[in-house]
Amino acid sequence: MESFGWSPQALLSYLRFSLSSQSFIWATSMLQDTLVIKTPKKSPLLLTMVVLVFAMVCGVYICAICLKQTSNNTKAKFLKFQVINQASPSFGIAPWEIPYVHYPKPKTHSREECVCNGVRYFAILSMQRSGSGWFETLLNSHINVSSNGEIFSIGNRRNNISSILSTMDKVYNLDWYSSASKNECLAAVGFKWMLNQWRGGWALDFETVRPLEMGSVAAHKENIFTCSTIGLLCSRRNKNCRVSYLVVAVQRRRLMRIGLMEHHKDIVKYFKNKGVSAIFLFRRNLLRRMISVLANSYDRDAKLLNGTHKSHVHSTEEIMFQAQILAKYKPTVNATLLLPDLKEAEETITKALEYFKSTRHIVLYYEDLINNRTKLKDVQEFLRLPYRDLSSRQVKIHSGNLPKQVGNWDDVQKALKGTSYEGMLHADYQM
Repeated sequence: MESFGWSPQALLSYLRFSLSSQSFIWATSMLQDTLVIKTPKKSPLLLTMVVLVFAMVCGVYICAICLKQTSNNTKAKFLKFQVINQASPSFGIAPWEIPYVHYPKPKTHSREECVCNGVRYFAILSMQRSGSGWFETLLNSHINVSSNGEIFSIGNRRNNISSILSTMDKVYNLDWYSSASKNECLAAVGFKWMLNQWRGGWALDFETVRPLEMGSVAAHKENIFTCSTIGLLCSRRNKNCRVSYLVVAVQRRRLMRIGLMEHHKDIVKYFKNKGVSAIFLFRRNLLRRMISVLANSYDRDAKLLNGTHKSHVHSTEEIMFQAQILAKYKPTVNATLLLPDLKEAEETITKALEYFKSTRHIVLYYEDLINNRTKLKDVQEFLRLPYRDLSSRQVKIHSGNLPKQVGNWDDVQKALKGTSYEGMLHADYQM
């Protein structure tokens, strides 16, 4: 070794340096293979600054617009809110039904726990002796219905439209008291109203006639109350008195239709504004209705039941004597006026249906209710009532065949034969 000029110590240092250099190179290459050095992500600071600047610009723009709009009104104004204490319609009511569901607040009493029960308003529009009394007892047998009878039979309640409207307001506000009132938990409230209501006074007219051998008030027109001559008076209680003078003073009734038909425009408007549903009830057989009117008119004067007048019989105990007594009377129909009277009744019905066609209504016929009791289900559905079996204690008075109910049946047949009303001679039904 000394021949190369290396001393033992120098050679040893060289070997150590050489080995350490190779180890370093080898370790470095191994680290480069195993370690992957990733570049760091860019900072989100720039994006955050952009969003912040955009929000500030939008805020400044919105504030500028608001200041511009309020600059014209420098005075402060306060909004007035009124809280209406009214029950909300019950769930499950169709939108079209809401105008017909009401929550009355009577002045005379409190509805207590029933204050949130919706009430529907109705009116039964009919004519005398058309079964309206019987129909109303059927409705009143429903626990949730109150039909208050013929409230406009008293004249001062229908003298003018103001009295009519105030009377209806009282009924529909549940402040009306009658034997049928169920004012707290009602589902429907109403009354019945006759189409053919009249008001009028009396005046004397003098006629020259031939001697009246037949001599009865019934020989004159039906609007005659009494006929009199010098020293002799024929009253309604003595219809067959005979007169022998040529000059007869006839007290005629000056009649004017008043009430429903006269004020129909205002009443239709009231029905529509208040959400009142109309129930029309008529008789198909107008001849039967006329006979019933005549019999009822006779009993009003004659008072066959121990000096009292009864339009209806209401219990089975009364059938044996009251209904039979009333049914014994057979009215005499004025054959001359029969056709005009039937036409007048028919025209009244037609006009009423025309007047009230824009209201919510249903049309019923007495004969249909008698023959098909499912019609009562239609009525309950019309008033949106919970279904119940309806019943009445009222008993029909004239239940026999028509020929047995009239005193001059042959004259009636002759008057109607060949006319559009001939079918009424044969149309009948079973009670």
